Amino acid sequence: MLCYSRLFRFNFKALIINFKRYSMNILVIGSGGREHALAWKLKQSKQCEKLFVAPGNAGTDDIAVNVAIGVDEFEKLADCIIENDIRLIVVGPEAPLVGGLVDYLRNLDEIRDLAIVGPSKRGAMLEGSKDFAKKFMAENGIPTAASASFTEETIEDAVRYLSTLKPPYVLKADGLAAGKGVAIVDNQNEAVETLKEMLLEKKFGAASSKVVIEEYLHGIELSVFVLTDGVHYKILPEAKDYKRIGENDTGPNTGGMGSVSPVPFADAAFLKKVEERIIKPTVEGLAREKIDYKGFIFIGLMNVNGDPYVIEYNVRMGDPETEVVIPRIKNDFVELLYAAATGTLDKADLDVDPRTAATVVMAAGGYPGSYEKGKIITGLDQVKQSVIFHAGTRKNSGGEILTNGGRVLAVTSLGGSLNEALSLSYEAADMIKWQNVYYRKDIGKDLLPFLR
Repeated sequence: MLCYSRLFRFNFKALIINFKRYSMNILVIGSGGREHALAWKLKQSKQCEKLFVAPGNAGTDDIAVNVAIGVDEFEKLADCIIENDIRLIVVGPEAPLVGGLVDYLRNLDEIRDLAIVGPSKRGAMLEGSKDFAKKFMAENGIPTAASASFTEETIEDAVRYLSTLKPPYVLKADGLAAGKGVAIVDNQNEAVETLKEMLLEKKFGAASSKVVIEEYLHGIELSVFVLTDGVHYKILPEAKDYKRIGENDTGPNTGGMGSVSPVPFADAAFLKKVEERIIKPTVEGLAREKIDYKGFIFIGLMNVNGDPYVIEYNVRMGDPETEVVIPRIKNDFVELLYAAATGTLDKADLDVDPRTAATVVMAAGGYPGSYEKGKIITGLDQVKQSVIFHAGTRKNSGGEILTNGGRVLAVTSLGGSLNEALSLSYEAADMIKWQNVYYRKDIGKDLLPFLR
């Protein structure tokens, strides 16, 4: 009788845990288009009981509870998690991951068993330090551009190293610099001046106290996304984004002006090389070094004559790539992320929509330079065949949607072809208005020749 009683109590407890797992409160951390896309997909799951976003934007406000907590306010985030019985947390941006949010939450007894999608602080070094990432790739035989790292004390060595390379020259701030820490210059003298600005004048603050100089790889870029539980992994749909503000890839870099998925030139043979040469050794290297890594790995690649080389790692999903990758995932997103967070990803399935997704980013006039906020956005209610992901938006007291950032909206459409998806996104973009709105008209056009 005693044994039966113990068995009954155990099974009852398992039943409760199972129920909570499949009907849980979820918190997404962040405020951009990436976080809106993640929240949009999570909300579709029957396993999502209540959804919170911190701090969120006008778009997430329509599908979740926005919580006025910054991504770097760790103590307040922990209080929110406890008060709202959060069981799954998805960290969107890189800064809190590099800052150690996962480690902070793991050390709190009240939420020690919380399922978290995001790597530990050590794992986040793959993005937080270019030098760390380069050494990791070298140790694990992962193909990347030749490089060397330098500090203020070794600047003369850095100048000599530049003289051994052929132009253009690539200089990268070692730390996080809000996507602005990379310089590509054609002239050696200009490269030396840029190097001095970064190391001596601290152009990017502490982020450029160390600079990585690397050879320039000639090829075409794309991004591959991986979800891992630290041992197992799922390869998510690949994407190509468009960083320059101007058409034909001209002008200064931005956070991204559009993206498409799948990428026509990334055929099965190329992606097999990516898996064998890059993804497998990356995941195995993390496990071998006992780095706690449960979350996304964004692998920025260069296709050099059919061979993949790693340009950079990010430790979260990209933006605006998330806006084309997530809509192509057909299976339950909560189930997939929970499996990654709890080390059971090998038991989960990944079902990908074969259609093409295309995203056009709508920005404030003047971005990435100075721009105005607070412009009233109209026409959102006219869009029927596309999904609008909010990035830099907010609501006023009257419920109107206002611009609140440089990149304001991401318009995403699915189509049977790249042309169809692009046409739908541009039709939707034409319906949306605000003063000084800007968007590129050539997203995806460079990929059309690969489809002929």
